[in-house]
Amino acid sequence: MTQLWDLSHIQPNSAIVLPGETIPALFWNAVQERGPLVWMRQKHLGIWQSWTWDQTGQAVREIAGGLMSLGFARGQTASILSNTVVPWVLADLAVLSCAGVSNGIYPTDATSQVQYLCEDSGTSILFVEDDEQLDKALEVRAALPHLRKIVVFDMEGLASLDDPDVISLADLRALGVHYLNQHPDALRARIDACRPEDLAILVYTSGTTGKPKGAMHLHAGLVYTVRGYNTLVAQDERDERMCFLPLCHIAERMGGEYFALYTGAKLNFVENPETIPENVREIAPTVFTAVPRVWEKFYSGVMISLKESSKLQQAAYAWGIGVGTAIADKVLAKQPVSGSLKIQFQIAQWLVLNNARKLIGIHRARFLVTGAAPISPDLVRWYLALGVPMLEVWGMTETCGASTGVPATLMKPGSIGPAAGFNEVRLDPATGELLVRGKNVFAGYLNQPEKTAETIDADGWLHTGDVGTVDADGYYRITDRMKDIIITAGGKNITPSELENDLKFSPYITDAVVIGDKRAFLTAIIMIDQENVEKFAQDQDVAFSNYASLTRAPEVQALIQTELDRVNQKFARVEQIKKFFLLENQLTAEDEELTPTMKLKRKLVEKKYAAQIDAMYR
Repeated sequence: MTQLWDLSHIQPNSAIVLPGETIPALFWNAVQERGPLVWMRQKHLGIWQSWTWDQTGQAVREIAGGLMSLGFARGQTASILSNTVVPWVLADLAVLSCAGVSNGIYPTDATSQVQYLCEDSGTSILFVEDDEQLDKALEVRAALPHLRKIVVFDMEGLASLDDPDVISLADLRALGVHYLNQHPDALRARIDACRPEDLAILVYTSGTTGKPKGAMHLHAGLVYTVRGYNTLVAQDERDERMCFLPLCHIAERMGGEYFALYTGAKLNFVENPETIPENVREIAPTVFTAVPRVWEKFYSGVMISLKESSKLQQAAYAWGIGVGTAIADKVLAKQPVSGSLKIQFQIAQWLVLNNARKLIGIHRARFLVTGAAPISPDLVRWYLALGVPMLEVWGMTETCGASTGVPATLMKPGSIGPAAGFNEVRLDPATGELLVRGKNVFAGYLNQPEKTAETIDADGWLHTGDVGTVDADGYYRITDRMKDIIITAGGKNITPSELENDLKFSPYITDAVVIGDKRAFLTAIIMIDQENVEKFAQDQDVAFSNYASLTRAPEVQALIQTELDRVNQKFARVEQIKKFFLLENQLTAEDEELTPTMKLKRKLVEKKYAAQIDAMYR
């Protein structure tokens, strides 16, 4: 159990723990060193199935052989259209072992997006998860002349399929066995031919404005950065991680798959996105990386459970979290913690805090990592009060993930920490924009040299588009995206993310977009937390028939107004939100309003709901 008053054991590691200068070199060295140890686990039909390094190596070898038997050449691109499952990793490593280029496609992408991404990347082999994703591929394959074969992970429901361009993953592996029996040195030749300066992966940006851009990452940059991650906070073969974010996103690809490959940490895959709360309690990861939306949801779950508990339990929680908060405040202020407070904390853990951690599934966690979006400082303090330090990192697709990170020994909630030791970070003196330079910075956008030139200047500095500040200790804070800063009609500059983060701290609010650019006052578009608001409505005997009627109920409107009033108290009058409206559609990852990391797309939402926004100003 982590003792809040002594976090010195959460240390970086600058040593090279695994040799290799390309991702396939790292992987095959890992297989040789760790052979019989378990690397991956995934639940199937209620049973956890394990993959040792040896088993993983055998599968990757056979898939790679199958790809070569299909004529997949060095430098060609294969794309993976799938949820986060073990075969995703197997296919990715097989493609890279063939000295090919691996590209991920979000499983929520529409058919037209699949066509564009395959076309832009020059995809010749497309891996798909199941019949649903296969349908998308079949619908657009006539428009993809480079596409030679579609490989399906899960053939359930496709037993009668007879299509010469479609093959199961099992059949591809069988082809690989045959090919490698005839060409036993072919795979080793490909692995050795893969060079650090070769293109390794494409990671497409979400494309909220214009077409998605394919960020190119070379093997050298990936290996350099994954080693750098261990200098932020080290992990090793004793750690258990949960793999659930999209693997085509840079966060899970680098911080999950490749970092675990490098350090030997175990990767535990969730059954599906709906079972994350149950799976995390089973896995009980020792290191847990997630986006703010997940941390907010866990917090909401504890708050709702608390409301349903007895008065005695509520009183015990209030005392216990009060003790935790007192210690957290001293830790953050670098002040000593008294012996009596330590004893109280041990009692608080036994009484309530351990149960709260177990309810979430973080009772074994050494630390938590949050990134990909801003998070409320109050939420960071709450997790710390529970007894688990939460470390904020910041980066982007173009920086190969994390570029700054908060060290456990000097946390500052609301800060993204100092620059990671493997890159430089500075503020543009004229605009306050964060700039990054280092070997982790991407090689440019595929097929878009003009966009590359706009993003990386002549001195090699990447212009991130994030505006921030830096304190005397070198700790950076993101105030907002440059394009999102609101200038009201009265000339007041307002950064909406601070307001939005405070709103999302409510258990009844999942997301919010603050409006007010060139307008007389601020308003907000709010997406409610369906589960918690429904529970509120049921407890208050509020009648509703569907999601839309729930959002229209006067009692729900009053509930959200109360949450809004709570947030407004923290801000000056000119910065307060005067009106709001609730989205009446229950949004999922398939909806265009949400990014793959479940954030509302500001510009799209403002455009789509322009009529409702204008109504608030009339």
